[in-house]
Amino acid sequence: MKTLDEIAATYAAGRLIPYLGPGVLALCPEYEVPGTPELLVGKLTAKASVPPKIRNNLTRSAQFIENFKHRKTLVKLMQEAFAAPPRSSALHLALASLDLPLIVDSWYDDAMANALAERDDWGQIQGLSQSEHFGHWTGHYDAQGAPLGDGPLPAHCRTVLYKPIGGHAPAANYLVSDTDFVEVLTEIDIQTPIPEVVKDLRRAKSFLFLGCRFNDQLTRSFARQVMKRSSDRHWVVLPETPTRMEARFLAEQNITRIEAPLASFAARFIARLAPEAAAA
Repeated sequence: MKTLDEIAATYAAGRLIPYLGPGVLALCPEYEVPGTPELLVGKLTAKASVPPKIRNNLTRSAQFIENFKHRKTLVKLMQEAFAAPPRSSALHLALASLDLPLIVDSWYDDAMANALAERDDWGQIQGLSQSEHFGHWTGHYDAQGAPLGDGPLPAHCRTVLYKPIGGHAPAANYLVSDTDFVEVLTEIDIQTPIPEVVKDLRRAKSFLFLGCRFNDQLTRSFARQVMKRSSDRHWVVLPETPTRMEARFLAEQNITRIEAPLASFAARFIARLAPEAAAA
């Protein structure tokens, strides 16, 4: 598989950045948390009354709950949705074994952090809601989950796990409502919410998108801004036929589509780049 050869060579050169989306959770079905925005909004609206016309829209439903039930209620519901004990797929474990400088995780679950938990040389940066942390765009945490404010990660940190829309652990940080995203998108074009360490680590790097869809403006906007000033060569594992806007985005960002199912690609990726993890 020529594309896998290119990805392996990019990793060997120290220029590969995995970018995980919620679809990666399909690889660990025993981890019972919502793996799509549709499933997540279903969890939220099952416990909080929301007008029928917005019940299928995650950010608008979250905004309604925040407005009429209070922000604390929204955070509580998000915590309940992602409360299951974390599990990691073979792909998560393989990525954790590769000693990658940066992994981007664009969903709220703990699977990637759980895979890294055997190490003590990593740290986590999560996006923060301005409604709860006004003036602070990110929260930083060491490998044990201890908060570091928005200061630098420990000097011995070899892998940065960057969760731009927040995450369940260790501090219940969630960008999920319309207001959360409006605040970030207002500033993201000038890169204010992007941590400096991420800006440094992405230079001349290539992104490998796994479990990601770009069929809405939010996912495209975040990916575009996280990728800014990186290389001009990227890949996405996308077996589904892209929407018109997805295809346009892939062409614009020079992202090569890999049409294989994620599970089969993951098996080949692990065998090629992390055979020790595959054997474990």
